[in-house]
Amino acid sequence: MAAKPGMRVAGIAELARVEDRISFLYLERSVIHRDSNAITATDERGTVHIPAAALGVLLLGPGTTVSHQAMMLIAESGSTAVWVGEHGVRYYAHGRSLTRGSRLLDAQASLVSNRLQRLDVARRMYAMRFPGEDVSGMTMQQLRGREGARVKRVYAEHSRRTGVPWTRRDYNVEDFLGGDPVNQALSAANISLYGVVHSVIVALGCSPGLGFVHTGHARSFVYDIADLYKAELAIPLAFDLAIDPPLDIAGETRRQLRDVLNGGKFLKRCVTDIQGLLLPDETHLPDDVDIVELWDEDAETQIVESGVQYRETKR
Repeated sequence: MAAKPGMRVAGIAELARVEDRISFLYLERSVIHRDSNAITATDERGTVHIPAAALGVLLLGPGTTVSHQAMMLIAESGSTAVWVGEHGVRYYAHGRSLTRGSRLLDAQASLVSNRLQRLDVARRMYAMRFPGEDVSGMTMQQLRGREGARVKRVYAEHSRRTGVPWTRRDYNVEDFLGGDPVNQALSAANISLYGVVHSVIVALGCSPGLGFVHTGHARSFVYDIADLYKAELAIPLAFDLAIDPPLDIAGETRRQLRDVLNGGKFLKRCVTDIQGLLLPDETHLPDDVDIVELWDEDAETQIVESGVQYRETKR
């Protein structure tokens, strides 16, 4: 079949890096299609065009219909599509990654498989949340206790600042509207943050399931990374919105969080943090290249060239 004008697949070097993209876009009750190199979203109000290569993650809510051409463009652009539930509080599935390499994934798997190295990464994660504190000698139990006290203190501080009453985190995925306004806003902010972090993790080729603090869940690493930013981003925003709750508190939370993430260069920060946690001794990672190599237990680098017909050697 002859190639169609405007349908050429972009090379990896032509795509925007994940840290340079729009953080996320949430769509619901709309038809999503493709117009050249843009994603189109159509509802009763009309049609909007979104440049696919500039998008980090597309959150697809209830009532969305997505064409094959739109998903093909999202995949070619290295963007991530995440299917979510009503109000964005359920996660169902996600798309492919932007990267072709596996250096960060190899490092992640190696670190999480070694007890001492895993503990070291967990300590560095907690150190990022406790600036100025020395956590290098703490056990996981001590770190969890320190984090629990810190989060409780953060909730209390924002409750006093805004005058919004706070008792406890009350979240039921089956009953979003059953929570009070601050808990609804927290749920909407957290799930949006999870979606953005998830998109960065898969764009870098890491595993969402190989967590260092969290474990046993397909998104354990997502929760690890998102926890680095909740106290700074999600909690204060939720309390601010709960002062005078808007009619659509979930939608307003997503819009305001998106503004905060874009203004603060969040994607670049998230990429830097993940690379720093998994490859702390490397200050610069080379641009991604589409190559495949073979593992070797005897080679100095444990890597040999692929695409070569090797001769059998005798031991």
